[in-house]
Amino acid sequence: MPATAPSLKEFLVLMKRAFALLAVLGLALVFQSSAQTAAPAAAAQAAPPAKVAVIAFQIAVAQTNEGQRDFADLQKKFEPRQAKLKALSDEIDTLTKQLQTQAASLSEAEQQSRANAIDTKKKQLQRDGEDAQTEVQQAMQEMYNGIASKVYDVLEAYSQLKGYTLVLDISEQQSPVLWAADNMNITKDIIDAYNQKSGVPAPPAAPAASLPAAPKPAATPAK
Repeated sequence: MPATAPSLKEFLVLMKRAFALLAVLGLALVFQSSAQTAAPAAAAQAAPPAKVAVIAFQIAVAQTNEGQRDFADLQKKFEPRQAKLKALSDEIDTLTKQLQTQAASLSEAEQQSRANAIDTKKKQLQRDGEDAQTEVQQAMQEMYNGIASKVYDVLEAYSQLKGYTLVLDISEQQSPVLWAADNMNITKDIIDAYNQKSGVPAPPAAPAASLPAAPKPAATPAK
């Protein structure tokens, strides 16, 4: 059965509902457009000015009281290993000199025997040296990582307190920072803040490596 056309009264009701829906949708679009327009302006107005600092992070970690103490402990730990390697190296040098000075009085077989013995000791020195180097590097890396994570926490808290919006690391020679004012370098501030928080006393007085100066711009070639 074909649908009957709506009466005039039903048509007017439908039209009112349609106009009401359009009005609601229109207001929503206006509010949305106003919010999108106002948000960037408000954000731009409220955004604080950028405040940048630089830090030699690796040096900061190494020069904390804790870093200096742990590094000294590592040195003591590997001193016997280092002494053993040096003794073997000295022995090789002595045997080599003896072979050179006594070669004329030795038979060819004896010369070859001594040369083989020296070669064996050289290979042992190389193996032991590589093993020691690997262990030292691993121990150093573990020590650094353990302290670095705590130094970073201090750096983060310090930067938030001082209102820094960006902190750049100038530890590497290939740092992208070409120049920075000296008062932007917060390396010593972070070392002092970390020492205070850790409570580790300063090690015995020793010549300390100087903090790196802020990078200077490269010279501009003459035109």
